[in-house]
Amino acid sequence: MNDQPDRESPKNFRRSRRKNQTRSEGLLWSVLRGKQVCGLKFRREHSIEYWILDFACIAQKLIVEIDGGYHDATIENDLQRQQELEQLGWRVLRFTDKEVEQDAEAVGRAIAKELGLEYEFNSRQKTGSGMKSQCSPSPRCARPSRKREGEERRD
Repeated sequence: MNDQPDRESPKNFRRSRRKNQTRSEGLLWSVLRGKQVCGLKFRREHSIEYWILDFACIAQKLIVEIDGGYHDATIENDLQRQQELEQLGWRVLRFTDKEVEQDAEAVGRAIAKELGLEYEFNSRQKTGSGMKSQCSPSPRCARPSRKREGEERRD
């Protein structure tokens, strides 16, 4: 099954899927991103052959798929796709959107268990892309308050 529309490049289609993620995809990504689970690097909306996967850990050849809603109608295609990916040497873990929404961290623990790893969660640093800088009082960040004539300085 090809998940890509003919009119859009695969890169743009993956980008569009990342921007329009489901609630459960967003929750799980908040757990998997930034090597938070056991130091594993995950990619979201990653392509292998002509399939686009929800999440993939390249180093472990592990695919994590979230099933919900429309997947009930495409179960045969999903199983065929999973079989072909397994023939390429990938492991596929499937979770329902409800499992993710009820406890996304439990999904992280299940991933670690599948890989034979002790579960470890390390919150990512609150810096980098998409984060507002947290300016601490330092010479570089300190902004002198301007005092108008006749006003007292409020610090």
